[in-house]
Amino acid sequence: MYHQTIVKPNAEEVALAATEWLIETIRESIAARGQCSIALSGGSTPKRLYQIIAESESNKLDWSLVTLVWGDERNVPHDHVDSNYRMVREAWLDRLDPKNHAQNMPKVFPVVIDLKAPDRAALQYEKQLREVLENEGDKDDLPTIDIVLLGLGDDAHTASLFPETEALKESDHLFVANFVPKFSAYRLTLTAPIINAARNVAFLVCGASKRPAVDVVLHGPRHPDEYPAQLIEPKLGRLWWFLDSAAAAEVLK
Repeated sequence: MYHQTIVKPNAEEVALAATEWLIETIRESIAARGQCSIALSGGSTPKRLYQIIAESESNKLDWSLVTLVWGDERNVPHDHVDSNYRMVREAWLDRLDPKNHAQNMPKVFPVVIDLKAPDRAALQYEKQLREVLENEGDKDDLPTIDIVLLGLGDDAHTASLFPETEALKESDHLFVANFVPKFSAYRLTLTAPIINAARNVAFLVCGASKRPAVDVVLHGPRHPDEYPAQLIEPKLGRLWWFLDSAAAAEVLK
């Protein structure tokens, strides 16, 4: 497994470096396969990345060859303030000039929401993922996502794979409704197997509060039930960590 850690002085520099990497990786994917799929993350650093894309000259990229899916979502309507889809739309997609981007927009597949039946919604989204993502093997193999963007919680959760939750044991499904007791709510999330089948996985992590989680995921004892981000080990793909100096302090030691 290819593994690289990139440390920048602050969150803004992390977002800029991650954006540059993302655009280059999209170009590589399009050159190799004629398309690129990205699983998006919530969080403040990914949000800034999306804003930079909207503000930059990346519109020179052929976004019509890019498919956007979501790595996880809250079980709320798409117009809810907590919706990851809404965040991406407001930070990026709604800010594109339709005159310049009418024929150059990515294909967007937000998570299906069913407030009363999140399990049913997760199954529906899994079906959609299998339809829109590239599958390099037979129909029963895991589809391959080109780029998965991830954050990291203070408790070492990533996507909506939280400590001591059922989704950590999932091996059959790509996407599940995961009940998180500390929120008394469902979160909808990609599972570790499909993340690990991706070609590129990137963690974007900033802030001193994340320092212990970064340290335990990268160097601590292996207890993925307690530290779910330890499950993320791409089988054949590349793993990237984009950290600011505050989050990386223990790593740098």
